[in-house]
Amino acid sequence: MIRFLILGAGSYIGTYFQTYLQENYGGESVCEVASLRSDAWRAADWSVYDCILNVTGRAHADIGSVTQKERESYYQVNCALAVQAAQKAIADGAGQYIYPSSIIVYGDSSSRNVMRITGDSRPAPSNFYGDSKWQAEQSLMQLFPKWHKDGTALVVARLPMIYGKNCRGNYRTLENLARRLPFFPKYANERSMLYIDNLCEFLWQAAKGRAAGLYFPQNAEYVQTARMVAALGEAMGRRVRLTRALHPFVALSLRMPGKIGAMARKAFGSLTYEKDMSVLEAGDYCKYTLEESIRHMWEQTGDAKRENRGGNNHE
Repeated sequence: MIRFLILGAGSYIGTYFQTYLQENYGGESVCEVASLRSDAWRAADWSVYDCILNVTGRAHADIGSVTQKERESYYQVNCALAVQAAQKAIADGAGQYIYPSSIIVYGDSSSRNVMRITGDSRPAPSNFYGDSKWQAEQSLMQLFPKWHKDGTALVVARLPMIYGKNCRGNYRTLENLARRLPFFPKYANERSMLYIDNLCEFLWQAAKGRAAGLYFPQNAEYVQTARMVAALGEAMGRRVRLTRALHPFVALSLRMPGKIGAMARKAFGSLTYEKDMSVLEAGDYCKYTLEESIRHMWEQTGDAKRENRGGNNHE
């Protein structure tokens, strides 16, 4: 029996992971949730937990329109609070501490350069969100010399874009495009992405195998933006035609300065991890391909809608 403590009540990953454990590994796991917003967690006993998953954090939002005070809160939550929780995990003798970082520590995909990350690539954050994650990583690595394989183990997972049911951010934009556009540019880019169920399986396998180290989880295949939009459209019951006729407009927008160019590069730029970086020794975590993940996600959405309609009729 693996005992989990999720730090981050109400978080997207934490909430989904708790449900995933109940549905897939309910007989092998026990999961509790705590918040770091108050100081109550400081007096709790964490020695009973095999794995502490800290998904408390300020998300990658519109970082271009925040105040200095808001910037400071990114460092307080993403870095200082994460380190304090790790210190307690070590002091209490918890089995493992998992910190989800971000691919953004290597830079923003809206840059003009194609980003292909290899084992030799070094972090170079281009904004304060990425820097807050990178600062946290460095502080955690100092706390866990040699990842503490014989004590509390540290896992740092530099996550690419996450997508799934009720997910926000860049994925929601692609979903809206698939819902509204009859045509979409068939532009050849590559992105490392991670379906939420594949992420949950990664977390389970990492905890079960008591992994320790720096990891780069991603789907087994790179995602082309056009292919994802087409798959989303198909799941919605509509056809999004992919065309190369729009290539000149995409090429022009990629070279444009300012917000338009940044948005185009975020949509059609390439940002990938080298595939051999993403192996987890504890087990295979990629349960779904892109098309399978889209179908699975929309089946879940359909089930939820049917349940809601049933509940309303019952009332």
